[in-house]
Amino acid sequence: MKPLTLEWIEKAERDFSTMEREYRVRKEPNYDGVCFHAQQCAEKYLKAQIVETGLPVPKSHDLVFLLEKLLPIRPMFEFLREDLAYLSDFSVTFRYPGESAEKETALEGRKRCRRFRAVAREALGIG
Repeated sequence: MKPLTLEWIEKAERDFSTMEREYRVRKEPNYDGVCFHAQQCAEKYLKAQIVETGLPVPKSHDLVFLLEKLLPIRPMFEFLREDLAYLSDFSVTFRYPGESAEKETALEGRKRCRRFRAVAREALGIG
């Protein structure tokens, strides 16, 4: 595995850990943070996949855009398009005043992130 791929995985796993930890908080959980880190985990796993396949990494937070770059080489990711589209908006939606994530949104984002992470890790041989 390429060293840069490993760096992307390490960063993704940090976001995954933050998402999981924050979701478990009982007093004043930060559901905005859960959603943001779910998106970040997926983004970094997509970029790890892109690096590993030898493609240049686009500077984008749009998960569907990143998926499109990867599909010619990893067509098995197509079934995750809806999950990635759901998570994609979390890169900015809840980071600024005006909108806040509810528990249900955070739960759904966490579920979709976990599903994508499992597939991405398996594709990288680290399942």
